[in-house]
Amino acid sequence: MDLSAVEAALSDKSYSALAPLCDDLLLQTASRGATTDEWPYAVHLLAHLYLNDLNSARFFWKSLPQEVKDARPELTAVWSIGQCLWNRDYAGVYTAAQGFEWDPNLADFITAFLGEYQIFVCYDTESYRKRIFQLLTSAYSTIIVADVAHFMGMSEEDATNCMFLNPPTFDCLRFRLCLECVSSAWEDAVQNGWSLDAATNMLTVKKPKAQTNQKLDASKLQRLTECVFHLEH
Repeated sequence: MDLSAVEAALSDKSYSALAPLCDDLLLQTASRGATTDEWPYAVHLLAHLYLNDLNSARFFWKSLPQEVKDARPELTAVWSIGQCLWNRDYAGVYTAAQGFEWDPNLADFITAFLGEYQIFVCYDTESYRKRIFQLLTSAYSTIIVADVAHFMGMSEEDATNCMFLNPPTFDCLRFRLCLECVSSAWEDAVQNGWSLDAATNMLTVKKPKAQTNQKLDASKLQRLTECVFHLEH
């Protein structure tokens, strides 16, 4: 099985391209009747989670034979992250991701998914923490620091410092942030209307403009359906 394209995408950190690439390659492999024993199922599943495509991730997981799931602990660990996302257990995402010893080939992908090295404006658009930050901004007018820390997977001290320390004077070892990254996070929070009442530990958020919800891409679902059909026949 030629997985060079997948390996190249991982090496180049082209994570956004992995889901459609894996879908197409798995379909081609299955259509030739070739074995899929060496298929990188964990990478394939995580690729859908990276794009926040929970429907495709859930469909892909359900399509896999039980023996495949049982034989691949790393695949099951990725799905644990997916379950947390599906159930909106935001803090559980970090627990699931950080509670497994990932293979080096997948560890960087997991790190990119979590946005572990960058927060707010510093990290990739698909970053999980950025999506949660946007969700909080959209859903709340006021929110206590403890709840922000819970959703973002931080301590209350880190959540407050990363957003409101002015000027930033600490090195957040948990996220391996440089001072410039912390400064950018603080500036982004302030520019987007976040303010902190230190007496009540309450954050006030300026409401953003309404955004149109992303629709399910029918072509992705069709590719996954074809993959399952070939795997089962």
